[in-house]
Amino acid sequence: MQVRFWGVRGSIAVSGAEFLGAGGNTTCVEVVHDGHRIILDGGTGLQPLGASLGCPADATLLFTHVHWDHIQGVPFFAPAFHPDSHLTLIGAPGLRDALASQMRPPLFPITLDAFRAQLSFVEPRAEEDFEVGPFRVSTLQMPHPDGVVCYRIAAGGRSLVFATDVEHGEKLDRRLLDFAEGADLLIHDAQYTRAEYAGEQGPCRKGWGHSTWEQAVEAANRAEVGKLALFHHDPTRNDRALAVVESIAQHRHHGTFAAREGAVVAL
Repeated sequence: MQVRFWGVRGSIAVSGAEFLGAGGNTTCVEVVHDGHRIILDGGTGLQPLGASLGCPADATLLFTHVHWDHIQGVPFFAPAFHPDSHLTLIGAPGLRDALASQMRPPLFPITLDAFRAQLSFVEPRAEEDFEVGPFRVSTLQMPHPDGVVCYRIAAGGRSLVFATDVEHGEKLDRRLLDFAEGADLLIHDAQYTRAEYAGEQGPCRKGWGHSTWEQAVEAANRAEVGKLALFHHDPTRNDRALAVVESIAQHRHHGTFAAREGAVVAL
């Protein structure tokens, strides 16, 4: 499997010289194996991904949830406008309605009906495995405002776990540790520092639906994963601050890196 990061930012897209290293687009990750493609979430990173694919295109999009930073790229996904594209969109019940709602006047000038691609919406049963081409996909429901789905994707004897927008609380959720056990790559929410989460720096973030980078590292160690990608960076976390976090995290778990736009991981 090959994993490419197209959007690694959380909450809102950002721009500016101080964010160029990690990138400013929101959540979007591409997974490719044997010519088949899965796209994880449709944040603003979906737009450059679509431009790179060209038209038409075939892809399966897995959505963790429908908060705006995970779906705002959908109206700008070029393959969706080509009649020969085949797109399967998978997520929790209400996915189609949520995507349609953001593309509705007065919020947006065109509706979902402007898409000419052959669209299929699928709502898998909770925590039931399913197949997408050569991929075996498992799901796990985790705490987050309005809910979130984590995905474990396996192909070619390798596996990755996508665990963005999860909030462990005071101690790590055992279910996620079991879900991620032995994965070759864990992509884990790391939006806050421990001090930020506790309200020692700025407002208390408890209940906001995210983890600290310290929890991401602890989860990687306890689940004995190969590589850890710190993900869903806070929009205020500039390149210098992110490098500091990354450096400390690497001393606590070998194989840790901060996800950056354009980075490719071969599993």
